[in-house]
Amino acid sequence: MKKVDKSIADAYFRARTTLVVICLLIGGLVSFAVVAFAEAFSTFTILGMPAHYYMGAQGSVVTFVVLLFVNAYVSDKIDEKFGIDEKQNEAVSSGKALDH
Repeated sequence: MKKVDKSIADAYFRARTTLVVICLLIGGLVSFAVVAFAEAFSTFTILGMPAHYYMGAQGSVVTFVVLLFVNAYVSDKIDEKFGIDEKQNEAVSSGKALDH
């Protein structure tokens, strides 16, 4: 297995951690802001329902599903940027020898 330079490993870890923090902040904002500002959101409607009800019943769930796909896509792009090869990782984790 090849050695990875510490600065590259730190940059990779920082990029992945930043992605996780952003996803958690968006999820938290969607979950708790709707409840905190429900009275203000009740003044307008989405698809004929009060906005706070719609976001609680549908919007936050849809947001979390979208975040899952965005997280997977961005994670793949980060892996590509830092040269992480998924097929090589699978081969190593299954005990297969690497061809050089």
